[in-house]
Amino acid sequence: MTSSEQDFLEKIEKHKGIIFKISKMYMHEKDDRDDLFQEINYQVWKAYPSFRGESEFSTWLYRIALNTAIIFLKSEKKRSFIANEDFSNYKIVQEEYNLEKEEKLSAMYHAIHQLNPIDKAFIFYYLEDFSGKQIAEQMGISEGNVRVKMNRAKNKLKDILHSNK
Repeated sequence: MTSSEQDFLEKIEKHKGIIFKISKMYMHEKDDRDDLFQEINYQVWKAYPSFRGESEFSTWLYRIALNTAIIFLKSEKKRSFIANEDFSNYKIVQEEYNLEKEEKLSAMYHAIHQLNPIDKAFIFYYLEDFSGKQIAEQMGISEGNVRVKMNRAKNKLKDILHSNK
């Protein structure tokens, strides 16, 4: 194994949570999530030689993973439909297992599955505590446009959550 391959594997291992979260956000069924997880890893591996280190690996990974998820969703025409409640308390945090939190998180993902791919990306960035500036850089839009699109995505999600109570 070359040092480049080893470096890649270490970075993927360190940041696999990003890939898992995006896979779970875009795909409801376990098999679909697994397929998307593998597709993201494959696309990251293909693009890795072009990673120049001008940004953090995680920033670069977010962009590839979200783009792959959107393309995967569109190309496979896979959609899942589901439901939940208010999402302001659903920041993704690793804590001890708690059935109530697990149920709320599951319901949150179900509601997210009803959003279009772009709104899912905005909600993902929100849940990951990205700043408006970081989102603007990732999405290639202005910070003002980020605020507008973020509010719209959050409002859509709130509507879904309230309609499914």
